[in-house]
Amino acid sequence: MINIAVLGYGTVGSGVVEVIKTNQSNVNKRAGKEINVKYVLDLRDFPGDPVQDILVHDYNIILNDPEVDIVVEVMGGLNPAYQFTKSALEAGKTVASSNKELVASHGAELLKIAKEHNVNYLFEASVGGGIPIIRPLNQSLTADEFTEITGILNGTTNYILTKMFDEGSDFDTVLKRAQEKGYAERNPEADVEGYDACRKIAILTSLVCGKQVDFEDIYTEGITKITGAEIKYAKALGGTIKLLGKSIFKDGTVYSMVSPFIIGDEHPLFNVSGVFNGIFINGNMLGDTMFYGKGAGKLPTASAVVSDVVDAVKHQGTNIMTIWEEEKVTLGDFNNFECRYLVRVKDTNTEEAIKAAFGDVDYVDAGIDGEKAFLTNVISEGSFNEKAKTLDVIYRLRTTL
Repeated sequence: MINIAVLGYGTVGSGVVEVIKTNQSNVNKRAGKEINVKYVLDLRDFPGDPVQDILVHDYNIILNDPEVDIVVEVMGGLNPAYQFTKSALEAGKTVASSNKELVASHGAELLKIAKEHNVNYLFEASVGGGIPIIRPLNQSLTADEFTEITGILNGTTNYILTKMFDEGSDFDTVLKRAQEKGYAERNPEADVEGYDACRKIAILTSLVCGKQVDFEDIYTEGITKITGAEIKYAKALGGTIKLLGKSIFKDGTVYSMVSPFIIGDEHPLFNVSGVFNGIFINGNMLGDTMFYGKGAGKLPTASAVVSDVVDAVKHQGTNIMTIWEEEKVTLGDFNNFECRYLVRVKDTNTEEAIKAAFGDVDYVDAGIDGEKAFLTNVISEGSFNEKAKTLDVIYRLRTTL
């Protein structure tokens, strides 16, 4: 029997207990041993819930119990999750986590500690919810040099943009509906400003590079400035708008960002709608591949956590090699990143002035009075910002078109 302890009985923690209970026979078969939830740690009590019988409020009970082999950390945040995780690894206990904030900030350090104590730190559920992506990057796609990772990594923003696009609703209306449905937090800042997606692309990029990519260094732009006008222009171009976490690997340099993009119907992520996530990867041997599924939610995320528990049982006494060193990656200067831009300018800007700034452009008509809009040629971020100073720009949006 393998005893596990679950830290946190919130949405994901209760899901982990439910997945193990519901699929107990299959989980045990896959693991090769019986998996038993011995403890659940939470500050609260849950009268009437069977979990009350195994509920503890003191983490030291778990830490000091030699019968606990695996700790499941689904608390979220950095503190006390970091201290609990570090002490568990140092005590010779494997840790499985869904905590993207902790993984992005301390993943390399915690993997090093796990290796030193011949246990594992596993975090499949930290990116993409129930979508398997960490394990494929670490174990399956090891023959390739990657040229690009691009993902719709946040279900809340994808839901909002999908509803704005399909129904013509404004941002505030859709956000309120997302909160009512439980897709968005009461304070949605981490989602709508792109911070959640930023941590996730930082994790994926760190794994590809084998070194630390600090999420604070990644250019991040959310969706709060997207209006019905941008939606109309995207439709006029035959495209849609998605918040993308993107890393480009070019000539030994990594360019990484989170930003809304207009993408066309030929793009692999075009049809990823609602709360679903999609992660597109290009390798120099593999070519294009994509991972798709529910990127959040109680049971999909819990399923990924339990898959790590099963993997941990299979590798008891063996450290699963994960190359993620603490040495920091210096990202390429974002001013050198190149793409095309959809630019909205006030109608007072003449075509001559636009040509003087950007050369020949492709004008886009979405039937909006009082402004002009055009697509630039491929241009660097820095060059765009300089040229845009000569015009009265309403808004600009990056595009893969």
